[in-house]
Amino acid sequence: MKTIAITVKGKVQGVGFRYFVLRHATAIGVSGFVKNLPNGDVYIEVSGTSKQLEQLILLCNQGPAHSNVESIQVTDIQKSFDITGFRIIG
Repeated sequence: MKTIAITVKGKVQGVGFRYFVLRHATAIGVSGFVKNLPNGDVYIEVSGTSKQLEQLILLCNQGPAHSNVESIQVTDIQKSFDITGFRIIG
């Protein structure tokens, strides 16, 4: 298991991006959270296998229909949460 932080930039707030991530993260079976940031980005912390995380990264690059993902930044981090499953916070 590994944990990553994903920051998604572009038109990613007000388009169902967090719910898109929640749905796919739950289906993939990873744990963590997604939240909107004040600057308009979406921030995700997620733990899973390398294969699971790669799947989620690919999906974040796509985003939901009305989003426009300009870029994503992925960083390996130490797990900072104790969450079972995946949820939207903040």
